Amino acid sequence: MRILLTGANGLFGQHLLTLLTYRQGYEVFATGKGENRNPSGQYTYLPCDLTNQAEAKKLIASARPDYLIHAAAKTQVDDCETNRKLCWDSNVGATRYLLNEMSKSGGHFQYISTDFVFDGERGNYIETDEPAPVNYYGESKLEAEKLVQASGLGWSITRTVLVYGVGRDMSRSNIITWIYKSLKNKQPIKVVTDQIRTPTNVNDLAEGSFLILQKEAKGIFHISGDEIMSPYDLAIKIADYFDFDRNLITPVDASTFSQAGRRPQKTGFIINKARQVLGYNPKSFDEHLSMLESRLLGFYE
Repeated sequence: MRILLTGANGLFGQHLLTLLTYRQGYEVFATGKGENRNPSGQYTYLPCDLTNQAEAKKLIASARPDYLIHAAAKTQVDDCETNRKLCWDSNVGATRYLLNEMSKSGGHFQYISTDFVFDGERGNYIETDEPAPVNYYGESKLEAEKLVQASGLGWSITRTVLVYGVGRDMSRSNIITWIYKSLKNKQPIKVVTDQIRTPTNVNDLAEGSFLILQKEAKGIFHISGDEIMSPYDLAIKIADYFDFDRNLITPVDASTFSQAGRRPQKTGFIINKARQVLGYNPKSFDEHLSMLESRLLGFYE
């Protein structure tokens, strides 16, 4: 099977690409904007600006994928709010170009989406709950979901929540690396208590995405951790695990920060469908902290 992964230079893309290259039976193609930030392996890297229709067409013609996993996106919520054209071009336009090219030969299209398609009024969302985004980033991801579902291709949508982990040559931090680096350097931080999530380790997300591919599953799947936590909860756990000073952490509510894009208050997923259909079984946050310890130490020494 020929697989094309977009967004291969991002945190999730790096981990899924590593997983795919260790599996038999797949000819893997990876793409990102600019140079390849991944080590050499059994795959072909094809740089591409997916917002350019001609480049997207050339990419699909070169890779000829049977299965496309579309992880590339503009995900910075505030940037999406203030630069709406770039957000729409990146999240909707690029998806439309890929779908149009894929539809010429057929195949399966797996789209990586987000909990921010929901309004955050109650949390614990299941796949059949009605989306109602409260920011432009969420609107763009929901519109792309609709394009995928209407494409006529085999499709799956993988929604996830607050992804964390350590990657190579990371251009942006995530919540865990930010908390760890700040506390290690004895820098005080303000962390919100009133945004509720089910944080997702990037390895679990990669495994969930691969299970969807492997089982040829179709439809929407919620792939996340299964522990309901706030960012403040995460910060306290990290401080305790690494014996950092808890007093550096100040609990605040979201109104403390001036942000262009509104965040949904309560998201988080119920992952029963993924457990039952895919056999998905995420590790606990404490288990992941233990596994991340050496990588965090190595990354910030």
